[in-house]
Amino acid sequence: QMEERNAAISGDRKKQIGSGSRSEKIRTYNWKDSRCTDHRLGMNVPLQGVLNGEFGSLIENCILKSQEEKLQELMESQN
Repeated sequence: QMEERNAAISGDRKKQIGSGSRSEKIRTYNWKDSRCTDHRLGMNVPLQGVLNGEFGSLIENCILKSQEEKLQELMESQN
C-alpha cells in the first residue's frame, strides 16, 4: 500500500514538472501580433496586459483547468 502511494505521488510530481523539453511550452510571447498564448489553456491574451502584470484571467483559467482535471481523475477512480 505504501509503494502504491509513493508511486502515485511520484507520478503526480512528474506530471507537474514534465520532461523539460522544448515541446512542453507554457507560454509564447508574440510581439508581432501583440499577443501572449498560454499553451496549457489554448488561450490568447493581449501581450500588453501580460507585460503590465495583468495575469488575473490566466490564473483563473489555470485554476479552472486544474479543478476540471482533478474532477475527471476522481470520476475515473470511481468507475
